[in-house]
Amino acid sequence: MPHTSGDEGHAPSADALDHPDYGAANLHRSRGRSRKRRLRVITYTALGAVLVGGGGAAYAWSHLNGNLKGTDINAALGKNRPDAGHDGAMNILLLGSDSRAGTHGKYGTGVTGARSDTAMVLHVDKSHKMASVVSIPRDTMVDRPQCAKPSGGTAPRERQAMFNAAYQVGGPACTVKTVEKMSGVRMDHYLEVDFKGFQKFVDELGGVDITTHRAIKDTGSHLSLSAGKHTLKGEQALALVRTRHAVGDGSDLGRIQLQQTFIKALIHRAESIGVVSNPARAYELADTATKTVSADSGLASADKLLGLAKDLKGISPDHMNMVTLPVSYDAQDAGRVLPLAKASHQVWQALRDDRPIPKSATENSVAARTDSPVSAGA
Repeated sequence: MPHTSGDEGHAPSADALDHPDYGAANLHRSRGRSRKRRLRVITYTALGAVLVGGGGAAYAWSHLNGNLKGTDINAALGKNRPDAGHDGAMNILLLGSDSRAGTHGKYGTGVTGARSDTAMVLHVDKSHKMASVVSIPRDTMVDRPQCAKPSGGTAPRERQAMFNAAYQVGGPACTVKTVEKMSGVRMDHYLEVDFKGFQKFVDELGGVDITTHRAIKDTGSHLSLSAGKHTLKGEQALALVRTRHAVGDGSDLGRIQLQQTFIKALIHRAESIGVVSNPARAYELADTATKTVSADSGLASADKLLGLAKDLKGISPDHMNMVTLPVSYDAQDAGRVLPLAKASHQVWQALRDDRPIPKSATENSVAARTDSPVSAGA
């Protein structure tokens, strides 16, 4: 892949990140997907599964509040945004950054800053019984709007920028702004988690059960699994959701399939350990989750996260439709993908109308050609 890191408006290329000297050998090149390593959706699970018990004591809630970090994206984005829904439906942007802070070089050195290598739009319908999840490939070429830089100043609008560069340029607020511009769907909230947080949460759950339909060995993510049933602890789970070389066509599209399957397995695990009926266990998980999740200021408190978790509680994996934004490979660069205009419009329109995403919207996407070699449960 010819693209290299460089201008602050562009994220490092997949090949550059895959190079052993750049670290995490299989980082991305994503011909198609944005979800890369830490499957930020842990965010979703860290909410839906973790905070559903409640602590009770005021001091306990105060402690959880002290764990949380919040960003006021409403102030950063202003009023020029899609209309907010008023029927009870909700849209949450789930982000997974590739920050290596605190990993002591375990996932590669020479990589500074962070990019949104996982991005998913979670749409909860007005009944709060069904949900749609739309994964946005990290290497999708989009028109990025003008964004404020966290360090001061403004990053000008850029046409045909790589999607995950928005986070690098302007943090979560710029990513939210980019998603809203490309979709016309207002994000009510965002949630974020990184490598270290992902591993901690999976370990706190006691591992997650998956079944591999064939052996998977990926030298980039260092994942080696035989065909059969497995309980993955944090480090192996992270390797799974980072794997791409050994699945599909070697692009992020295959990795997205792994990540979406893992999310469902994660939710199954949270349900199976009886979080709701065990307040002490729920508090332990809540403590871990609130230490590893970042959110917008509208969610950055224990009681608000608890309210969200209760809203999500009734949505089982069977009632969650996960798709990848319809894309095609970029003829000018096979390491990039382009949204299929008509099909993408169908996807976003379904979310705006609070109705299921039609199967026809994704059937012609290159992502539809990739099947996951893994299923949830053991």
